[in-house]
Amino acid sequence: MIVSGAGLGGCATVMNGVHQGVEFNSDPAGATIRISQGGTCVTPCRIQMRRAHDSMATYELAGYETAHLYLQSKLGGAVAGNLIAGGLIGGIVDGANGASNRLTPAPAYIRLAPIGSGREAELLDGEGRVISTVAAYNATVEADVLGGLRNQGLAPDGSTPR
Repeated sequence: MIVSGAGLGGCATVMNGVHQGVEFNSDPAGATIRISQGGTCVTPCRIQMRRAHDSMATYELAGYETAHLYLQSKLGGAVAGNLIAGGLIGGIVDGANGASNRLTPAPAYIRLAPIGSGREAELLDGEGRVISTVAAYNATVEADVLGGLRNQGLAPDGSTPR
C-alpha cells in the first residue's frame, strides 16, 4: 500500500493542478492583456497560467497609460494539510511542480489612468474597490517577481521588464 501511494502525485497536484485560471479585468473594459510568458486576451478575460511562475501582465488601451501588473506566485495555505494527507512524497511533488502555489492578485483587476490625467493606475478588488495604486502594489512584490522572471529567462539581470 505504501508503494502504491508513492506513485501518486501530491494532493494539490490532483486537486488544483499546476495551472490556475487568472481573471483579468480593467476599468474601462477592452484593454489588451499581454502576459510575460506569452498569451494575450482582451478584458474581461481569463488566461490559464502556471501556478509556480511569477509573471507580469501589461494592460494596453488607446487613450490610457500602459500599465504593468506583477503577478506573484505565492505558497498556498494548504501545505500543512497536504503534508499530513499526502505525506512527504505528496509535499515534495506539489512543492516541485508549484501546485501548492497560487497567483496573486486574483482577480488581476485595474483601473487604467487616462493619458495626460496625472493619475496612476489603481489595483481594484473583485468588487471594483480601490486596494492601492498599481505602482504601490508592484513595489511590495517587485524583488520576488523580478527574481522569478529572471529565473525563467524573461528579465535580464539588473533590469526591470517594462
